[in-house]
Amino acid sequence: MKIGFIGLGNVGGKLAGSLLRNGFDLTVRDLNSEIAKPFFEKGAKLGESPKQMAETTDMMITCLPNPEASAAVMEAEDGIIAGLSPGKVWAEMSTTDEVEVKRLGAKVQKFGSEALDCPVSGGCHRAATGNISIFVGGERSTFEKILPVLKVLGRLILHTGALGSASVLKVMTNYLATANLVTLCEAMTTAKMAGMNLKTTYEAIRISSGNSFVHETESQVILNGSRDINFTMDLVIKDISLFQSIADRAGVPLEVSPLLIDIFKDGEQRYGAREWSPNIIRRLEDACGIQILASGFPKQMVDSEPEVYGEEVVVHN
Repeated sequence: MKIGFIGLGNVGGKLAGSLLRNGFDLTVRDLNSEIAKPFFEKGAKLGESPKQMAETTDMMITCLPNPEASAAVMEAEDGIIAGLSPGKVWAEMSTTDEVEVKRLGAKVQKFGSEALDCPVSGGCHRAATGNISIFVGGERSTFEKILPVLKVLGRLILHTGALGSASVLKVMTNYLATANLVTLCEAMTTAKMAGMNLKTTYEAIRISSGNSFVHETESQVILNGSRDINFTMDLVIKDISLFQSIADRAGVPLEVSPLLIDIFKDGEQRYGAREWSPNIIRRLEDACGIQILASGFPKQMVDSEPEVYGEEVVVHN
């Protein structure tokens, strides 16, 4: 299968790397030509335009920072949609809006092509090793058609239902991760102010009912001081705002979600849109006049598990 991949950022570059590492015929494109160079050096082709890529591949993958970027790549005069034909597949791996992916999917389907939303979850370090989780929304037949590709990109793959369903679940899980991050910041700051050793605090959380994936990853880079989880404050605001929009459309009167949005908008204003998201703890550090730091924690997370061929997670009704 010939694959085109547009968007080689923090997540997309790692996903595209998995395809190239596993021998797929890959064509790539990114607005930043510099980050595309290593892919060419390892054998990938350079896409002349999104349209040309769609015309010459079997499957197009987009992994872009926001819905507006995806729409631009899809709908431009030389965009992906202009190059589609029957039997081709578009897989949207960006974290995007359910309504928007359905809108673009309908345009894709008018050309006889197939559309899936395939957001990933589990952190950039797991995307790098092909061990990330993937949610997939769309027709079951299309899901099965590209499942061999997905099993290279990720370890656990869940077919979530119709097109758009994966995007709903993705922003929901990012909302939960954000809530966990904020409470961990509060917990560790309170522990420090109460005179607790932060290395002991980390272990207490890790071996207790308070443990989580977020603690075992983001708490470590917080304590190291790098706060580098390859995810920025503006992306957090985008994702949790998308979740809030879903709740608003469904008529759910959320209470925590609006507060999280306010917290991160304040963090973005103070420290910048491209500041690493775990550095939201600086709001508490600044307020208390302390630093939440401890020795022995990594600067970045690295997936130490071996790369394995993925498998489908089956939901039993």
